[in-house]
Amino acid sequence: MIEKNRAVFLDRDGTINVEKNYLYRCDEFSFLPGVPQALKRLQKAGFLLVVVTNQSGVARGYYTLHNVETLHIYMQQLLQELGVDISGIYVCPHHPDGVKDGPFSLSCDCRKGRPGLLLKAAKELEVDLSQSYMIGDKLSDIEAGHRAGCASLLIASEPDQWLNSDLPEYCEGIFPGLEEAANHLLETECFKTSDGSP
Repeated sequence: MIEKNRAVFLDRDGTINVEKNYLYRCDEFSFLPGVPQALKRLQKAGFLLVVVTNQSGVARGYYTLHNVETLHIYMQQLLQELGVDISGIYVCPHHPDGVKDGPFSLSCDCRKGRPGLLLKAAKELEVDLSQSYMIGDKLSDIEAGHRAGCASLLIASEPDQWLNSDLPEYCEGIFPGLEEAANHLLETECFKTSDGSP
């Protein structure tokens, strides 16, 4: 039996880079603190790094898929210079409230919290979802990861905001940034047996 890959699926805005309203310009892109270092550690531990991102600005007509692809090429170049390789970037450009009669103005299976982006990536990259993780800064990220069969971790710059909320049981933890989430993930991996069970 061929052993499948393990992956860390990552939301983009608010998880990898500073969130800006409908970001698509390269000159407005910047990494959150500690992100390249965290990605490098996850990669060194043997995980594929896969970005899964909702980009409803395409459906809304604020920018194009080409703009999104240009930004992602720029992001990948920055990371490659730091020794980090992204194995895949999967984008949902859809939103039911997009431009009327526009090609992306629809409900879909790929917009997080649905699991479509993760399922597509898992098929194309031969990923074992049960041995993989989803990290994002919104509940829709956590839900998508859970529905795909991944362990899910939440990024929250102000974790206290969740103390009185109905945080789903399947969220494995809340962390102030990707660096802390990666630390938890790698510590968890250290305590797993060879068959992946705790």
